[in-house]
Amino acid sequence: MVLVRVQVLVGFGAFGVFWGAWGALIPEVQRQAGVGNAELGLAVLMIGLGALGSMRPAGAAVDRFGRSAVAAILLLMAAAAVLPGLAHGARALMAALAVLGAASGAVDVGVNTLASEEESRSGRLMNAAHACFSACVVLGALGTGLALERGLRADRVLLVTTVLLAGAALVIGFPGPAEPPSAVSRRARRRPAVTDRPLLALGVLCGFAYLIENAWQSWSAVMLRSVFHTGSGAAAAGPVVFAAAAAVGRLAGHGLTARLPQRQLLALGAAVAAVGTLGAALAPGVRSMLAALVVAGLGTSVCTPTILSLAGERARPEARSSAVAVVASIGYAGCLFGPAAVGLTASSVGLRAALCGVAGTAVVLALGSLLSWPEPRQAQQAQQARSSRPLDAEG
Repeated sequence: MVLVRVQVLVGFGAFGVFWGAWGALIPEVQRQAGVGNAELGLAVLMIGLGALGSMRPAGAAVDRFGRSAVAAILLLMAAAAVLPGLAHGARALMAALAVLGAASGAVDVGVNTLASEEESRSGRLMNAAHACFSACVVLGALGTGLALERGLRADRVLLVTTVLLAGAALVIGFPGPAEPPSAVSRRARRRPAVTDRPLLALGVLCGFAYLIENAWQSWSAVMLRSVFHTGSGAAAAGPVVFAAAAAVGRLAGHGLTARLPQRQLLALGAAVAAVGTLGAALAPGVRSMLAALVVAGLGTSVCTPTILSLAGERARPEARSSAVAVVASIGYAGCLFGPAAVGLTASSVGLRAALCGVAGTAVVLALGSLLSWPEPRQAQQAQQARSSRPLDAEG
């Protein structure tokens, strides 16, 4: 349905604007809070911890109440979005990011579930939805960079993201097509998804993908500012370039899913991400770093949506949210340990060396994606249907 697809894209878009703004604001939030790299790394760690605590309950809530639960979760994130801009000191920043992380993890599960459900009904959507997210990350980071150059404070920028998230909640909460009685009946007696070995394996791979993506989203601006001594506005180029490349890569991945088995697409993306990440970490100048970030963004772009799409295919329709929540909550260990580990490692051996470790993680993801696990009949049928569907049949 067109309305449902619009709602999915609006949810991903608002989510992307916030995280684009956040990536560009990190140096300013760090300065305002008065924390060093190690303290910032610990504070960023709270985003992952908060998300880990909220994703499974969010999956159960979306399974039980559907789209209305996603709208409510977006409203909670809208309220949490302003908190980092009000934090002064390490403890206050950690508390603000813990609350923000809990809200963000819940939104992540909600919007990905909406995309997975619509994909199962009318065809390929996950990569396109994530492309919308990445494009809006670019818009959010660009807008934030311009705002910072004009002297706007971090708290005012975050207030704008609050308005956008609240608007997305209203769009998603808008009444759509009524669900069939059978779907409502299944939702009423829903149970959590079974965490079988393939689902756990997908969660581990998702953790690697999140680690790579969030390492650059969180630290590219810091590297530009601390290593190459750019201004705060120019430092926003890091997350902008990375997210722009990710948007292009995900649009390409939207078509490639009809031509390549999903695990091959995942392995290819991770290998390209490894090359780009290593190049950016060792870059001698700003231009070469941004060029390498393009490669890293293109490779990383297809990893997370491909893994989440596989998770949705594995699940029974009545437990799809729980399955996505299982994989995403395990995956959020990447958010938990990734950017935080970069900060802690950077404080002892330097930021470049820490980011070289991220390149090693991309190699592990590429190798791990090639390991075989048993495909359920439902996933095989979905892959065959996707391969046989005309490319222009987008619903």
